[in-house]
Amino acid sequence: MTNLLICRDHLDFVLYDMLDSVSLTQRERYADHSRETFDAAIDAAQRLASQYFATHNRLSDENEPEFDGQTVKTLPAVGEAVRAFAKGGFLAATHDYELGGMQLPITISQSCLALFRAANVGTSAYCFLTAANANLIRAFGTVEQKKRFLPSLLEGRWLGTMALTESDAGSSVPDLRSTANPLSDGRYSIKGQKIFISAGDHDISENIVHLVLARIAGAPPGARGLSLFIVPKFRVDDDGRAGESNDVALAGLIHKMGYRGTTSTMLSFGENDDCIGELIGEPGQGLRCMFTMMNEARIGVGMGATMLAYTGYRHALAYAKERRQGRLPGANDPHSPQVPIVEHADVRRMLMTQKAYAEGALSLCLVAARLADDEANHPDADERAEAALLLPLLIPVVKSWPARYGLATNDLAIQVHGGYGYTREYPVEQFYRDNRLNALHEGTHGIQAMDLLNRKVGMHDGQALERFHQRVIRTIEAAKASANPKLAEHAIALDRSWRELRETTRVLLGAIEQNPREGCANAAYYLDLFGHNVVAWIWLWQARVAHAQISARPDLEEFYRGKIAACDWFFHTELALTLPVHQLLRATKNSALGVEIDWL
Repeated sequence: MTNLLICRDHLDFVLYDMLDSVSLTQRERYADHSRETFDAAIDAAQRLASQYFATHNRLSDENEPEFDGQTVKTLPAVGEAVRAFAKGGFLAATHDYELGGMQLPITISQSCLALFRAANVGTSAYCFLTAANANLIRAFGTVEQKKRFLPSLLEGRWLGTMALTESDAGSSVPDLRSTANPLSDGRYSIKGQKIFISAGDHDISENIVHLVLARIAGAPPGARGLSLFIVPKFRVDDDGRAGESNDVALAGLIHKMGYRGTTSTMLSFGENDDCIGELIGEPGQGLRCMFTMMNEARIGVGMGATMLAYTGYRHALAYAKERRQGRLPGANDPHSPQVPIVEHADVRRMLMTQKAYAEGALSLCLVAARLADDEANHPDADERAEAALLLPLLIPVVKSWPARYGLATNDLAIQVHGGYGYTREYPVEQFYRDNRLNALHEGTHGIQAMDLLNRKVGMHDGQALERFHQRVIRTIEAAKASANPKLAEHAIALDRSWRELRETTRVLLGAIEQNPREGCANAAYYLDLFGHNVVAWIWLWQARVAHAQISARPDLEEFYRGKIAACDWFFHTELALTLPVHQLLRATKNSALGVEIDWL
């Protein structure tokens, strides 16, 4: 399966030709690195993903975790893979050397993690949740908390979760009811129930560290009253050793359509009034702290959706080249050999659409990762500030566009396989089921759409959108100046499309100011439209770089021609299909709100 995880030429193209990741080694934090060390990390990730993760992807789908009355049992291969991931240094990939980390840039780390997601998204979830949990403790924990929790988390001996959702609140975070009552020693008594907690209970690690949102007694209602607490399954002493039970109980396992290798749990905290938590961050700042983890998780969701789409596309392409069926129009001799289905126009259409979605989404995720690197340590203060503006603008798109169009990619992969795609004989049906979750968790598609339209495009008086538009304009101008008339044609189309997007955004923001509910009623269409414009920019960027490289690298000529062809396809089909959406969005009263509930 190794060659089906990813096209390494594509990853190298994005990292080095588009994003110039080697330039990151000029920064003090990454001075020990080079392209050779970056490639070595990616090579190691690919080996581990193939050896430990891909080998049980189907098996873990067919054998969900089970509760035997005392312990949640997972496949032994799941724990082996998680331990191999940690031993390989990937849990601590971006952390300081002093913490056992590799001090890799986020861009390179995300490239490594992409391979694990492609190989086995269910098992990899244990790793990524733990990494995000540790990053939050590193960012907001006290010196003493870091000392007690981080070593075990980064070594993979303990795993971590994010315990946010409650059955009565769902996505309405301000309505969470879990409570935290102060104790005399400065800690808190935690009480409440959480639901849909991924990796909430299992037999993989010695301890599970939950990050729990709860309301301190007397805190105001709403989001301002929420605080964040470290609540381990087993209490941790001053020396960082796990000890007695902390009154965190499994209330039930949730059985899912996909992502079956990851436990999904209902958890009870403090059923016996003996659950102890430690405040992390300031009181009332729990949501702010949690969003640090959630934003990272949302980039991870986008990458997970992308890699499920990407590997689905790779499987469909391999199948289409091998599967022989039918003859081309005009070939009427029944004795003539059947042709590989990749020769048929409609199959070619489906493969090109998958390529445009999957490779566009991967580039989108890595562009966001590079912004995260630039925000953290770009040597130029203005560049750091700009990255801090642009990344939040892109977060809803990075999370939701790959989730929506990655699922469409997996749907097409099934279609390419025909009836076989609907059977368990081929893995594409599992990729579809696994990917369906990504439009739901870490904020649904609709919630991300409202976040983009209500908050992000208008934040800082529209400066984030304006700065992003300037980046798009630079790509447009460079494409216009190239010697390729097709690139110039696409540049003109993208310029026109972005002007239309800015006008549609202006109309919608005005409508929201007048009537927030009505103005954002079609926000989901807006996110699709915005995402398509962002990905069109990325495809023009890719095509321009490919065109510049093609004469210098004859060994990669077919690869570069594929990039240029995918750009053409995206502009001629996907971007062209967005034009009527502007009309829909600008007619702000044309929404589902015009339908009475009793008519549904």
